[in-house]
Amino acid sequence: MPLPEPASTAGELIERVAAHLPTTGRLGIAYSGGVDSATLLAIAHHVLGPERTLAIMAVSPSLASREKAMALDTAEFIGAQVIQIQTDEQAVQGYRVNDVDRCYFCKNEMFERIDEGVVDKHNLAAIAYGENADDSKRIDRPGARAATEHGVLRPLSEAGLSKADVRAVARAFQLPVADKPAAPCLASRIPHGHEVTEAKLKQIEAVELMLYQLGFSDSRVRHHGDIARIELLIHEMSRATAPEVAREIEAAATRAGFKYAVVDLRGIQSGAMTLSILNAKGTL
Repeated sequence: MPLPEPASTAGELIERVAAHLPTTGRLGIAYSGGVDSATLLAIAHHVLGPERTLAIMAVSPSLASREKAMALDTAEFIGAQVIQIQTDEQAVQGYRVNDVDRCYFCKNEMFERIDEGVVDKHNLAAIAYGENADDSKRIDRPGARAATEHGVLRPLSEAGLSKADVRAVARAFQLPVADKPAAPCLASRIPHGHEVTEAKLKQIEAVELMLYQLGFSDSRVRHHGDIARIELLIHEMSRATAPEVAREIEAAATRAGFKYAVVDLRGIQSGAMTLSILNAKGTL
């Protein structure tokens, strides 16, 4: 089934992004399946065509299995070719020690793997990733430094598309992830200064999967040793206190190896752990 023609209302936004795509050669897109990378993939597929577009998905323990499956489904909807590359962030000390620049080491590992073999093998003229204009203004995005060092393109950001613009284009293409909440990697659930391990990532993934199966539309399971600190959307939080739901959550946390499961009354706090440290260091 071909990618639907985008609604005309998004034409100007698509044209702005198209102006920042390579005029010749094949474009590789670092693809996670989130709305930003999926929208960039759809635009490239629409503008350049399938023969000049390749999605590159980095696979590691920090990528939840459910997220990977959804990403592959979205790429199939777009009609784009996807290749999977195995990355090994765990072998990188800067990633394991988990300071505020952890994302730099993760992105650098991915872009190094792409540079080492994917570019030549698939005859790529350039690599791009899905940074949007709102991301470019944030200080808690150290992965952007890795993209700069590797010469990775930022078509959405360069075209000035905000997150709202990206979602508008995604809806114009009828992408299934148009309204998908942000889904940072599983390592983002581990407080900075605490080592990232595969065992911790598996614990987090197991509890978040159960929360999804229980009907919660978004969640973060923060790993605090024996404690799983669960962040939910504010309007869904009361469901977690229903006795039968609470028992399911507690059982899931116990199976995963936690002793306690607690619900954070502040709800989901995207980037809060990183921003608090940067604020303490006087960076903000």
